[in-house]
Amino acid sequence: MWKDFKAFLAKGNILDLAIAVIIGAAFAAVVKTFTDGIVMPFVSKLTGGVDFKDKVWNLGSMPVATPEQIDAAIKAKEPLIMYGQFINDLINFIIVGFIMFLLARYAIKLFKGLEAEAAPAGPSNEEVLLAEIRDLLKNK
Repeated sequence: MWKDFKAFLAKGNILDLAIAVIIGAAFAAVVKTFTDGIVMPFVSKLTGGVDFKDKVWNLGSMPVATPEQIDAAIKAKEPLIMYGQFINDLINFIIVGFIMFLLARYAIKLFKGLEAEAAPAGPSNEEVLLAEIRDLLKNK
């Protein structure tokens, strides 16, 4: 079993997956900063100064009128429906999805271009020679 486990770890796929997870986490942090620092201020300006992070439906007894009160209610495990955070996360998801779409689209175009370049324009010298040999053998 240990030998199989070492063989599994030695394959490139596990390393590729680990690298993808680390890069994905870093990318998520960049997108979160982009959303919170650039996109949401514009959304707030368009909505008349609304900060979605502070939007909650209070199902508990504690007041939640300020961000500090919301934090206190969360720490006290008060029942809150945090729809504003959901809106922020949805905007993050849409941004990440759009960027991933653009990257995938670019990669597909790049790979198609590389395949077109790699495709031979005509038969190679070896193929021509083999065809001649085949034709000579047919005639005999």
